[in-house]
Amino acid sequence: MAKTSAADATQILNSTVIPRPIAFVSTLSAENSPNLAPFSFFQVVAYNPPIISVSFRLSPRQPKNTRDNILATKEFVVNLISEPFVEAANEASVEAPADISEWDVSGLTQIPSVHVKPARVKESAVSLECELFQSQDIFPDGSTIPSATLVLGRVRYVHIRNSVLQPDGLRANPAKLRPVSRISGSTYARLGEGFNLQRPEWSDVKRVLAAK
Repeated sequence: MAKTSAADATQILNSTVIPRPIAFVSTLSAENSPNLAPFSFFQVVAYNPPIISVSFRLSPRQPKNTRDNILATKEFVVNLISEPFVEAANEASVEAPADISEWDVSGLTQIPSVHVKPARVKESAVSLECELFQSQDIFPDGSTIPSATLVLGRVRYVHIRNSVLQPDGLRANPAKLRPVSRISGSTYARLGEGFNLQRPEWSDVKRVLAAK
């Protein structure tokens, strides 16, 4: 990839590292202006402590208010996007003027969080209230201008709607959660048919190898 242009690398990685879960991130600016935007560079990083990651591609022409708000206030909420409100969530991805709230554009509902100041999305079945754990700017070779920022958030409070929980009251039922993922460009995906595949035990594998 050393000789691959950034534009080509974008196309290659976006179309192959799929599907990607979407973080629907709500934040407040230092002046308490609310912001809401979806990002598909999102994943679980650790369980103890519980850490999630969100990455932001940077461009002088497209400032990332969400990234700036997180670095300024150290708080954010990751709301998971489900099929019932995916079109409304997509409206929040518009590059609106700074004085226009994505909450108003999307028509989604703000409700108070418990541990952090930014509101969470009422329509979301799962919301993760986070505090900034660490951030890291990423620089192209030979450049002093970052092309991306990786944000790690420590999950301080989790909201899970009872209707999507499994009988154990702890885990979400994917079929009820109905998550939406990003593929590439304007292509998204619904949850397909699941299947079980048990991790093999070494004793069984060893026996098979010995019999060959």
